[in-house]
Amino acid sequence: MSERYNFKTAEPKWQAAWEKDSLFSANDAPDKPKYYVLEMFPYPSGNIHMGHVRNYTLGDVLARYKRANGYHVMHPMGWDAFGLPAENAAIENNVHPADWTLSNIDTMREQLKSIGLSYDWSRELATCLPDYYKHEQAFFLDMVEKGIAYRKEATVNWDPVDNTVLANEQVIDGCGWRSGAPIERRTLSQWFLKITDFAEDLLAEIDNLTDWPDRVRIMQERWIGKSYGATLTFPVNEKDGVGIDVYTTRPDTLFGMSFCALSPDHPLAKELAADNAELAAFIEECSQLGTSEEAIERAEKKGFDTGLTVKHPFLDQSFPVYVANFVLMDYGTGAIFACPAHDQRDLDFARKYGLSVTPVVGPENETITIENEAYSGDGVMINSDFLNGMTSDNARETVIDKLEALGVGTRKTNFRLRDWGVSRQRYWGCPIPMIHCPSCGVVPVPKDQLPVELPKDISFDKPGNPLDHHPTWKQVDCPSCGGAATRETDTFDTFFESSWYFARFASPNSDEPLDKTLCDHWLPVDCYIGGIEHAVLHLLYSRFFTRVLKTCGYISVKEPFAKLVTQGMICHETYRDANGKWLTPEEAAQKPESDITVGRSEKMSKSKKNTIDPRHIIESYGADTARLFMLSDSPPERDLEWTDAGIDGAWRYLNRLWRLLLDLKPHIAGKDFTAVPESSSPVFEELRKKTHATILGVGDDIEHFHYNKAIARIRELSNLMGAQEAGKDDAIDWALAEATQALMHVLAPFLPHLAEEMWAELGHTDLIAARPWPKADASLLEEDTVTVAIQVNGKLRTTLKLVKDCGKDEAEKEALSNDRIQQAISGKEIKKVIVVPNKIINVVAV
Repeated sequence: MSERYNFKTAEPKWQAAWEKDSLFSANDAPDKPKYYVLEMFPYPSGNIHMGHVRNYTLGDVLARYKRANGYHVMHPMGWDAFGLPAENAAIENNVHPADWTLSNIDTMREQLKSIGLSYDWSRELATCLPDYYKHEQAFFLDMVEKGIAYRKEATVNWDPVDNTVLANEQVIDGCGWRSGAPIERRTLSQWFLKITDFAEDLLAEIDNLTDWPDRVRIMQERWIGKSYGATLTFPVNEKDGVGIDVYTTRPDTLFGMSFCALSPDHPLAKELAADNAELAAFIEECSQLGTSEEAIERAEKKGFDTGLTVKHPFLDQSFPVYVANFVLMDYGTGAIFACPAHDQRDLDFARKYGLSVTPVVGPENETITIENEAYSGDGVMINSDFLNGMTSDNARETVIDKLEALGVGTRKTNFRLRDWGVSRQRYWGCPIPMIHCPSCGVVPVPKDQLPVELPKDISFDKPGNPLDHHPTWKQVDCPSCGGAATRETDTFDTFFESSWYFARFASPNSDEPLDKTLCDHWLPVDCYIGGIEHAVLHLLYSRFFTRVLKTCGYISVKEPFAKLVTQGMICHETYRDANGKWLTPEEAAQKPESDITVGRSEKMSKSKKNTIDPRHIIESYGADTARLFMLSDSPPERDLEWTDAGIDGAWRYLNRLWRLLLDLKPHIAGKDFTAVPESSSPVFEELRKKTHATILGVGDDIEHFHYNKAIARIRELSNLMGAQEAGKDDAIDWALAEATQALMHVLAPFLPHLAEEMWAELGHTDLIAARPWPKADASLLEEDTVTVAIQVNGKLRTTLKLVKDCGKDEAEKEALSNDRIQQAISGKEIKKVIVVPNKIINVVAV
């Protein structure tokens, strides 16, 4: 018998055994409580990476633990399979996107199975298959019918490399989130979803997402961006009957107005540009910025003086109207009034163009001077006529009352959130099921004609969307009049697919889009696990989509995820050669140290070559070693530092556990656990207490995702077991046998293959993964002693173990007889001794 754990035979053996018994198939019956664990499903890029291993192992531990505690667990896996990378691969490798994607799915499925994840593979889905996307086409038709989906001309973010539209959330630092290309602004006819109709509820319900990280909730609150203010109209002096509508959250600063600014996409700006070549050129320049706030905020503030002026509502003064590159058309009204003294962006613009800067709010009893930094806080009104002396809060209400009385403004609640543009100009996505008829207009595809499938005979030899230049696919008869018509050639944003997949898992093989009974049984997802980078995009869209599905009668819940866990990144050192070229860890190891520059640890990325291939780790050390390293080093929400020493240490611990079992086996096999032996041995008592404390503690740690603490508890138990000499005392051998049983059970969620191998080694013929979680004996969890802090004049000097609930006199006696306390009070007079039972003893001496 080898004392070295043979993972190469053990892991595939137990994976096959679990699959043979369909151990992880979810049971829809309501006879037990349900628990739905889900990790954000992956894009099938071709190979798993270490981030996948960490993310999916986190969920697997919880799923196995809940199953052992009597829950019907659903733990499914699927593939977020549409997207531009498949199109790019098709172009680069002359392969069809479907073939590339499905091949990658086959590869990654086997790689995920090699980790020993407890997935119900019978529920597997892929969003690129017609039997999935036909249902979201039906959802879209429902949205059109209810007015949730609509089409309009809009200024959009255009990615000139990927030749597609991006949502604001997909523009990072002014560039496309996938291509990295600078974004342009274009006006196109697009399909939108009215997420703004749900903004109030999406915001209000954030307070009830108590099991979500605060960071994510704050990010969603800010993105929805509810604000209170006023809408008012500034008459244009040079154009009779024309006014510029403005929304502002700071109506109290109206007396500090310096200019009015229009978005380059404002209708008045476009009207003026028609007869002004310079303005038209300026607007074209602005189009290169994209439409995201981040890109505009970082850009140099530029404007064009239109020559128009507007009249102030309270003053007999007029102010210039500019077209400015920092004003967004899709927020508020696409126009602002600017108060430079109290807004940094406005101040930068005013200084550049020599415009007035008048402070109207200042700290109480202080003189305020504005140089190059705006004062954005609240305070007392100054230089503001009838508002002078008021607080800024009171002034806001007073100004709005005055505007309403004059009939030039009204109170207004606004949201930063914009409707979701879902049109994308690409092939590899779900076709939007609409038809354009020259006689009937835009009409929906009848539901009985779904799915509208993608054509397979496509070509990428022309730029843009292959569906646009397909010779026959888009030619179709109008379902209303029968005349010649064309299909919509835009496809859905891929976030459309990922915004409802969690519901489809409840009934993945149903002919209906969703089985309401099963959805109401399984939803919401009890624990959802994924990266913080999805805080706004995916999570907000999923919350919206769930409300839409409820509105359409498919489900009863409106929040998709009860608990959210966000995991940190995996980081590794970076390496460069003398020429600055990035090197892989393997390449760096082959060069002299003097030729290598070791950089700081950064997120693993292919571009910097600091990735570690999970396949290599699993082949060299086994899946359980990789799982242990991922779980034992850091809490899930923190970044994990990859080290070779760490993976070696995890491998050594697995072998130590295996050797411990082999050493104990002759002395513990066949023990009768129906009766606890009599023993006065302190070792017997210590083993039993540690065993049952570990059972309880590990379970609690798993519930709270303190996996690193759970691993530490398991190590403490195994270390205590390894320190004993078996075969000398029957009672101690019995306690070691009990501890071994418990050790295997608490290991099972973390190191499932090793736990099964240990379980079988002791002669068991069933699977430990199918066994219930052990029950901790409450009588053994009560500590007989407590650790008490001993202070002298309030300063900690030492700690003592005392009998729990011992009397004041005994506690005082023990404290004063301690050597460290004797030394601390030497030469001093004891005035009093304060005893807080079971916690602190403070000796007051002078």
